[in-house]
Amino acid sequence: MQRESINPWDWGLKWNMDQGEIVSGVERHLRCSGQIAVKPDADSELGIAIVAPGEMRGQMEYVLGNIDAVLEEAGMSRENILRLHFFTTDIDAFLQNYDVYANWITTAGIRPPQSLLEVNRLVLPELMVEIEVTAGA
Repeated sequence: MQRESINPWDWGLKWNMDQGEIVSGVERHLRCSGQIAVKPDADSELGIAIVAPGEMRGQMEYVLGNIDAVLEEAGMSRENILRLHFFTTDIDAFLQNYDVYANWITTAGIRPPQSLLEVNRLVLPELMVEIEVTAGA
């Protein structure tokens, strides 16, 4: 897979993102469901338990770990990420904890295009962040 960064402006670079990216040589394409801060819990009605309810930093860390697990199961890694969509119930809290994401993606040596949207609520009221990933190999 080859990548070509497209940046008519350089302001996104400090946020670890390119404005666009041309990707060639992709044979496999992975679209992940939105990942949230939950773990399996056989004793709960939904079969899941929320991790770090109401805590942005803890949820971001857990969601990124869930993304790593999905990528690994697909035979991919962070280096294969092509695009991210962030959904949050609190943009200010998300941006105050952006270093969690920045440190996570920096290890991959890429700056995938991304979008950040504030929403009224996620699927469960205690959740503060959901991240969708598109990857390719």
